[in-house]
Amino acid sequence: MIISQEELLSFVWAKNSRPHDRLGMHRWVKNGKKRIVVRAFVQDARRCFVIDEAAEKIYPMQKLDPSGFFETSIGVPNFFKYQLRTEDFAGNFRTFEDPYAFPPALSDYDQHLFNEGKHRKIYEKLGAHVLTLNGIGGTSFCVWAPNARRVSVVGEFNRWDGRYGLMRMLGSSGLWELFVPQNLVHCRYKYEIVGADGTLRLKTDPHAYAFECPPHNASIVTDTSANFPWNDQGWREKTSDFRSDALSIYEVHAESWRKVVGENNRALSYRELAPVLCDYVGEMGFTHIELMPLMEHPFLGSWGYQVTGFFAPTHRCGTPDDFRYFVDYCHQRGIGIILDWVPAHFPSDAFALEYFDGTHLYEHADPRQGTHRDWGTLIFNYGRNEVRNFLIGSALHWFDQFHIDGIRIDAVASMLYLDYSRQPGEWIPNRYGGHENIEAIEFLRELNDSIHEYFPKAITIAEESTAFGGVTRPTDCYGLGFDMKWNMGWMHDTLSYFSQPTIYRKFYHNRLTFGMLYQYSERFMLALSHDEVVHGKQSLIHKMPGGGMGEKAQNLRVLYGLMWGWPGKKLLFMGDEFGHSDEWDHGKSLDWHLLQYPDHAGVQRWVRDLNFFYQKERFLSESDFDPQGFSWAVVDDADNSVVAFFRHGKNGECLLVICNLTPVTRRDYKIGVPRVGHWREVLNGDAECYGGTGTGNWGGCWTCCGVAHGYEHYIAPVIPGLSALFFLFAGGENHSSY
Repeated sequence: MIISQEELLSFVWAKNSRPHDRLGMHRWVKNGKKRIVVRAFVQDARRCFVIDEAAEKIYPMQKLDPSGFFETSIGVPNFFKYQLRTEDFAGNFRTFEDPYAFPPALSDYDQHLFNEGKHRKIYEKLGAHVLTLNGIGGTSFCVWAPNARRVSVVGEFNRWDGRYGLMRMLGSSGLWELFVPQNLVHCRYKYEIVGADGTLRLKTDPHAYAFECPPHNASIVTDTSANFPWNDQGWREKTSDFRSDALSIYEVHAESWRKVVGENNRALSYRELAPVLCDYVGEMGFTHIELMPLMEHPFLGSWGYQVTGFFAPTHRCGTPDDFRYFVDYCHQRGIGIILDWVPAHFPSDAFALEYFDGTHLYEHADPRQGTHRDWGTLIFNYGRNEVRNFLIGSALHWFDQFHIDGIRIDAVASMLYLDYSRQPGEWIPNRYGGHENIEAIEFLRELNDSIHEYFPKAITIAEESTAFGGVTRPTDCYGLGFDMKWNMGWMHDTLSYFSQPTIYRKFYHNRLTFGMLYQYSERFMLALSHDEVVHGKQSLIHKMPGGGMGEKAQNLRVLYGLMWGWPGKKLLFMGDEFGHSDEWDHGKSLDWHLLQYPDHAGVQRWVRDLNFFYQKERFLSESDFDPQGFSWAVVDDADNSVVAFFRHGKNGECLLVICNLTPVTRRDYKIGVPRVGHWREVLNGDAECYGGTGTGNWGGCWTCCGVAHGYEHYIAPVIPGLSALFFLFAGGENHSSY
């Protein structure tokens, strides 16, 4: 026996952290003569041989331990290409490549970039990848566990026995690697880690592309080298600019938008969802679908916001290629895809990132920094290069591998502040004594810069609920670099106003108008999201006052009219477009049967027409972020609860939006206007087709001479109760109908 007894036992007892130093082929000098020694550690082997095909020689190996450890010395001075051949206890022979005969699949430069936090395609290196190495096909495994004492890849291919999948650490990079010369596509696997604390733990692969169904949680090898037949080249080459484009986003929870009746209410697969959802979104005039997190998550009730698989589309709706099909289908029909992405925290499930290598690797060790009080989750350590690389790699991977068009980042406020949802003494100030999370701020800047560098058309959106300055300011101007920010202030104030009985609304008038004071401090998106229709908040239509569904629907139509007329991009949660009655329940389908009732069908038709109007009148979207594109017409009529404002285009276009927030019809209501001529009534929320009374202005109004609201001319329309009216300036007598 050439190997020492101590080293032999380190393999038998699965304690060896440098398996490639002894396994495989190595030089050995005996009595001054150079020889070759080959060692193999294989399962279920009664005998083992070294095969030199070139020399047509077979060298038997000595079995040193019943577990399958073999060794032999060969009297040749130089390495040669070899294979192993084993005979099992049933007399069956198998010839295969030795896993410990291969160099690392990662270069020194890969390791260097990763440790610096600058490897932008780390998802092509870490995790499990089917590839060819030294002309041999197989599967490469790589995981970051710098403080582990030993790491093995275990799975169906080695019967989950960590002795036969020992990995090596690559230098001081903290990366553990092994190339298994087998195509292990669809094989389940995990990492068996003996942590710094000496405890053995089984962990899923942080970079895995697929996972099995809960309550199981193993990672699944996916062939990322296979080329999906994309057909969205036309979409990706299309000229687009979020600043000027009409963005009307339909927020969707993929598993509950529509269930399959008669099949235990199962969710539609990605491939089943694509045609029905695309058809509906297209018919409704939405430009994008925003999907609540599709990254793999073990608990359905988290709605995807507690992620354990940051690189894997959830198995619940299909495979990664199924999700590619969904995105491709949407793009071919002119619909963009935005994903919710959650870098703010991760769950404390023992099989995932928590205490990964026996240390607080991804999270902070101090619970004052590392524990999220509100959600019982853990907070990423944004100051660690490799953690930033992991997260930025995850975001870039969704753009690269799945062709998504944008990401919306959840809970940004919880990232920005060290004292978020904490009492005094429960948080640690930054190095300057403040409460800003400097590492998180730098991470968000680097994230946005990286996304925009590699994917210039990509859109990044922040859900940030505070007045933190510069969220959408460029990073070179000390901003965070997001393209847009959800306007949470507008949402809270507006819903608070609309929840008031109409008779009392005059006392809350400022809640409708206050938002314009800060409207252009950021590039805002108006969002009525899923958060507003859960946890006892009621559905949007039931937030509205009124004795019956008809009045509630009227109020909801006014709300949407105000929202689509107001500057900023739009987002509406699924079901709200037709006045879904119940709060959203992730466990069941939307109540599509409500569309048989005129009130709900009318709301849906109104949202559709608002969407198409917003797209057709391009000056509206072009001026969404331009302060010159908005001016008040009527801002102070609290007694009548009427507001009116203009939207201006750079080429002279002008839209007047009037909202009457009480049931009282206002006749001959004078509104001063900046243009003389005919103002066409292009949308009327009280039209009969929307479920209204049909009260209107017979196509529009001509201006009259007389001072009103600072202008020398005015129009005097009839404003139906609880309605929103849109008047588009049409010019003089020679004008075409809309």
